[in-house]
Amino acid sequence: MGVFTYESEVVTSIPPAKMFKACILDGDKLIPKVVPLAFKSVEYVEGNGEPGSIKKVTFGEGSQFNYVKQKIETLDKENFMYGYSIIEGDALMNTLEKITYETKLEPSSTGGSVCKTTSKYYTKGDFEIKEEGIKAGKEKASGMFKVIEAYLLANPDAY
Repeated sequence: MGVFTYESEVVTSIPPAKMFKACILDGDKLIPKVVPLAFKSVEYVEGNGEPGSIKKVTFGEGSQFNYVKQKIETLDKENFMYGYSIIEGDALMNTLEKITYETKLEPSSTGGSVCKTTSKYYTKGDFEIKEEGIKAGKEKASGMFKVIEAYLLANPDAY
């Protein structure tokens, strides 16, 4: 088994507390609402959103995948940190043991926030990950942050 690590940053004009509430704490309801082609539904199969909880994310018609199960590893509401692992689903493509994501929102110098994400891909056997595929996925994730940013700017009283 190998581990491929990828780090990314997304800058947004939304302050960390507001972005964390929208994306992480209320993301299960908000994301399918603002990106319906990508996400159809999110439901908890174990727990209620605290660390150890497992949720099933069903993707929409605009996605190449059907579903994943995510295990929440960490949730630090005071420091705007969130970590989870994809432990099941077709996004693992029978070549990955799991994928972990650690996200931290920090204040930016302009009053918005910087979202820093570290992704770790745990491969099965001798499988090697191509960085181009990872970058494509990160561009979609970055696009989702921008859609949520646009939603929050258009709906300033929502959060």
